[in-house]
Amino acid sequence: MAKTLVIVESPAKAKTIEKYLGKDYQVESSIGHIRDLPNSASEVPEQYKQKPWASLGIDVEHDFRPLYVVPSKKKPHVAKLKALVKEAREVVLATDDDREGESIAWHLYQELKPKVPVKRMVFHEITPEAIRSAIQNPRQIDENLVHAQEARRVLDRLYGYEVSPVLWRKVAPKLSAGRVQSVATRLLVERERERMRFKSAEFWSLEGLFNTLKEERFTANLIELGGVRLASGKDFDPLTGRLKPDAKVVLLQKADAETLLARLKEAPFSVISTEERPFTQKPYAPFITSSLQQEGSRKLGFSAQRTMRIAQKLYEQGYITYMRTDSTTLSKEAMEAARKQVRQMYGEEYLHPSPRTYDKKAKNAQEAHEAIRPAGSKFRTPQEVRGELSDEEFKLYDLIWKRTVASQMADARGRRMQVRLQGLDAVFSASGKTIDFPGFLRAYVEGSDDPEAALEDRELILPSMQKGDDVRARDLRTREHHTQPPARYTEASLVQALEAAGIGRPSTYASIISTIQDRGYVFKRGTALIPTWTAFATQALLENHFSKLVDYNFTARMEEDLDEIAGGRMEHVPYLQAFYFGDEGLKSQIKTQLDQIDPRAISLIPVPALKGAEIEVRLGKFGAYMKKGEVSATLPNDIAPDELTLEQAEELLSKGGDDGILGQDPETGQDVVAKAGRYGPYIQMGEKTASLFPTDSLSAMTLERALQLLTIPRLVGELDNEEVWAMNGRYGPYLKKGKDNRTLASHDMLFTVTVEEAKALFAAPRGRMGQAAAPLKVFEYADRTPILVKVGRFGPYLTDGDNNAYLRTGEDAHALTSEKARELMAERGKPPKARAGKVKKAASGKSSKTVSKASSKTKATSKTASKTPAKTASKPAESKEKADWKDLKSHLDVLNDTERKLIVALREDNRKAEDVAPELGLEVKKAKGMYLQISKKLQEAWRKTVTA
Repeated sequence: MAKTLVIVESPAKAKTIEKYLGKDYQVESSIGHIRDLPNSASEVPEQYKQKPWASLGIDVEHDFRPLYVVPSKKKPHVAKLKALVKEAREVVLATDDDREGESIAWHLYQELKPKVPVKRMVFHEITPEAIRSAIQNPRQIDENLVHAQEARRVLDRLYGYEVSPVLWRKVAPKLSAGRVQSVATRLLVERERERMRFKSAEFWSLEGLFNTLKEERFTANLIELGGVRLASGKDFDPLTGRLKPDAKVVLLQKADAETLLARLKEAPFSVISTEERPFTQKPYAPFITSSLQQEGSRKLGFSAQRTMRIAQKLYEQGYITYMRTDSTTLSKEAMEAARKQVRQMYGEEYLHPSPRTYDKKAKNAQEAHEAIRPAGSKFRTPQEVRGELSDEEFKLYDLIWKRTVASQMADARGRRMQVRLQGLDAVFSASGKTIDFPGFLRAYVEGSDDPEAALEDRELILPSMQKGDDVRARDLRTREHHTQPPARYTEASLVQALEAAGIGRPSTYASIISTIQDRGYVFKRGTALIPTWTAFATQALLENHFSKLVDYNFTARMEEDLDEIAGGRMEHVPYLQAFYFGDEGLKSQIKTQLDQIDPRAISLIPVPALKGAEIEVRLGKFGAYMKKGEVSATLPNDIAPDELTLEQAEELLSKGGDDGILGQDPETGQDVVAKAGRYGPYIQMGEKTASLFPTDSLSAMTLERALQLLTIPRLVGELDNEEVWAMNGRYGPYLKKGKDNRTLASHDMLFTVTVEEAKALFAAPRGRMGQAAAPLKVFEYADRTPILVKVGRFGPYLTDGDNNAYLRTGEDAHALTSEKARELMAERGKPPKARAGKVKKAASGKSSKTVSKASSKTKATSKTASKTPAKTASKPAESKEKADWKDLKSHLDVLNDTERKLIVALREDNRKAEDVAPELGLEVKKAKGMYLQISKKLQEAWRKTVTA
């Protein structure tokens, strides 16, 4: 008998829902989106490839019609869904009740083309009651929500595909721009600029430990001297470090504070005023997406992405309600469930007299979902679900449960006290706080894991004192203070800032924060988010030439416009036309601004600390570097922009010049120099250079180690009448024998590998990249496959065989723990990208045999077509007298490190010798001479392969 087919987004969600539906239902997952705009030219269908808009995937001339394609990896699953639809009596699209979920449902309907009745089913929690109610109350697909999501997708594609190439051409390759990510990066860069301009100020004060007549102790601080308020941090100009002109305060320096201390030591003190004020504190609203991310960061130390990943699991397993919501509303049954647990667990006095309701105040509140809360009409306590959840799932569920229950509890009540003391002309102040009734604080204190401990910390009880009482200064001491720069953003505070400005959607914040780190715009130190020099250069270009695109108000208005489209109050096509084709539209901005952008001006990053020192900080193709005259040096990745001082800069430049001499080679007497070039640190002796291994650093480099590195490449011996060399290449250590290579397991093997070991390696079948290098670390787990830490082409990464996760700037592979590795894999793990197929390689082959094989594999129908490439592949090599750069690139391994860097910079990057030479520690004249010799070397190597 035919069944009703219910389609949801994820397998976990499908598994949970299937338990609540009867045997007449079959629940399947779409596994996320089944189709999208093409990600590459290979995904564009043949009939569209010649269209001028094909690479964009959007026909901008015809109402911004998107070209939707099913990715290759999704085609088998879509075929499976189509087969199930044919067998079904009815189809129910049960994707999430938001814009993205509505879009997935619409794409399923469009692609599967069901001929049976189709219904849209929505719910905000996965419980038996909620699922039964949703099945009984279906609706139709909301076209307005679909249009809003499509408009958002088109906007993001237009922004990214039009602006990113500008960054590639004018700043550096592989950069990206995004409608929200670029604005988020701007927030971080502007905060770092404030810190760079900041001038710290020093000021002093006095602190005293006092005793009442009953010998009760309390602490008080100097606040006034001679009737004038004492200076505090807010009275100083952050740009000058001096007092603000209108600050009517007393500024104490160290000598002043010590003089005052001596004068007050024997002075009598008495109470001149006491003040006590009652206060009440209301509970916090239940969680929405952004507040959950913030508290997950503050309380649990979770990243926004990790919080959302765990919340998704809890929702799909039926423990909490939908986790992407802007609403603080609780349903009637949820309020009753929370109030019932307050009575049972804390008592009637802790329950607010009537149900509390909360109104969302933030801009751009989206669809009216419920707040994030425990699922069901009866909440399960954290202890009841403890055995069913992992440790991180339990922690987040506990947080959500406490916040929900606390939202229905009574206000906290207490008193704030202030006492003022005077001795001679100095006035001291002591403050205290007493909590008379903790109310909701008994269950939940924001930013604290333990409400009981937090309550104790919140209380500071002063002894009972009356005006006129004498007190004794038991111990007076001076205190030094320094004004502090504005704090860097953390994930929690960045989410808060984005939400307050109405930028983006809370449901997208986790991915935005992850993206700006993955793109190299930001790195993390502890919880602080620090912008890189790349972010500075990118923002300089966007602010100077596309200021509207990174304007906070403009970006927030875009969210409001998308809300209007979602509500059916605005048409999406006219809106897109205005954004792209308008007088100040994206297309005209790119056209008018592109030629006005000076890459050299953009690459120069102003650093206030280096002003007047004739030291430039620039962003080059290979990263940030400094230059002073003819001397340059790479800027280490771990130096935050606001921490670069003149002393540091001069020290780095000294190592980048000829001053980093480690000693002399005992055999030749030549200087051995450690340098920090733009391409990374290296060792130089005469014309010979050697790159450092991943485990080396310039600061710890010794003469002995440098001489050892200079022995590479090393002649291991001979095999089959060919020399075997141990070499350190772009992708790591390897052995070279003629045209054959084998990867070595570690860099240290370059010094120790023997002919016998080499023979064994070359005798073994060659893998994808030769022998796999040994992992740096291996983490074993009882409930999952091991995670390996390895070093790849783009740096250290984690892998479990199915997914890879690259480490970001500032993350030390050697310092990783088992728990951290697991967390990173869960957050960032993605399947490795598929490599180009053999057919593609065969197409550029050197013989007719290779080409004909490729042709047969691709089922070519024309013999002429299969033979023609063979002729064109074999003849040019015979007729050419001189190879072009494409031919020469495959022979770079005959060069040393400096030669390779020089030739690549001049030939592939089209740079001038005058710019490249200083970065490599060469004189310009010498670099030009080397260039000619290098070209000859490469031509000779090429000729050998042609005539072989």
